[in-house]
Amino acid sequence: MTSSIPRELFDADVEGFRNSFRKFLEQEAIPYHAQWEKDGQVSRALWQKAGEMGFLCPELPEEYGGSAADFRYCAVVSEEIARAGLSGIGFGLHSDIVAPYVLHYGSAYLKEHYLPKMASGELVTAIAMTEPGAGSDLQGVRTTAVKQGDHYILNGSKTFITNGQMADLVIVVAKTDPAEGAKGISLFLVEAGWPGFSKGRNLEKVGMKAQDTSELFFQDVKVPVANLLGAENSGFIALMQELPQERLMVGINAVASAEAALEWTVAYCKERKSFGKPLMSFQNTRFKLAELTSEVTAARVFVDRCLELHLKRKLDIPTAAMIKQLTTDLQCRVTDECVQLHGGYGYIWEYPIARAWADARVQKIYAGTNEIMKEIIARSL
Repeated sequence: MTSSIPRELFDADVEGFRNSFRKFLEQEAIPYHAQWEKDGQVSRALWQKAGEMGFLCPELPEEYGGSAADFRYCAVVSEEIARAGLSGIGFGLHSDIVAPYVLHYGSAYLKEHYLPKMASGELVTAIAMTEPGAGSDLQGVRTTAVKQGDHYILNGSKTFITNGQMADLVIVVAKTDPAEGAKGISLFLVEAGWPGFSKGRNLEKVGMKAQDTSELFFQDVKVPVANLLGAENSGFIALMQELPQERLMVGINAVASAEAALEWTVAYCKERKSFGKPLMSFQNTRFKLAELTSEVTAARVFVDRCLELHLKRKLDIPTAAMIKQLTTDLQCRVTDECVQLHGGYGYIWEYPIARAWADARVQKIYAGTNEIMKEIIARSL
């Protein structure tokens, strides 16, 4: 969707990167995504090719295999994946959530050992917060890590973990001091294949069919003390500091997805005829699309301004919560209205609007439910 409001934040260099990444997706992802939906995950070859092209972890310093780029490049990756409806590709979680934790809180050893392999696509990563009995409430985490000599003994289970089946490395949120609640949380880097670490089934979801989402189990897993991220019992603070970027990424994705849904629907309404006339000739269609376009344009300006604040390290927690709540509510409403305008075809899986509608719903749930976002906003009033 083309807005009359220029996006001045994105200069020629960033747009050149966008064009390169868009071509990469057109060649390496779009032709295969339908099969990946059937497989329940994307191919590992896609990760490796993305790493070779410099599309993974662009913010990392060059010494760790990144491009030392700013966050605009990460935003472009998220926007282009969303624009194409490629919901199976978990680059954002890998590059913009896991990598910053390792970079900001990892020791020199952890950064040197893992980050170059993350940038190259050799390692696929995940972060394991959610548990069967603890979702948005991180204080309710029951997974424990008990220190014994030069190791921690990790026990517990996680669920709804994005990239879970393919992950070679997982940040695990665990209690190191259960009596302290949130103040007793620590973060650990745990490798797939370590004894006691097993992966459950690849969960069958309503949408995001090509995104592997899994249960993870930890039974007496020996985690070296060196794989502790940051100081012991400092995990909750780290999580709170990194969540604004995660919620900004959700908002960037939501607006790009809503823009794509509108583009598809406008094109459909111009071509599809009812009662001998194009759907676009009916006032209800035009007015509905006009309303949605106005709202999505406003959301785009808001998110771009928040992205600008984030580049200056000025995006605060309540504003990030506003981004997440507002944009995902809007995304769900836009895709639902666009399905309605498609009529019966909007409910057919081969139409991108049907998949976008199914994919959108979880956006209001992960990265903190929208009800939690409202609570965060309310506390700041």
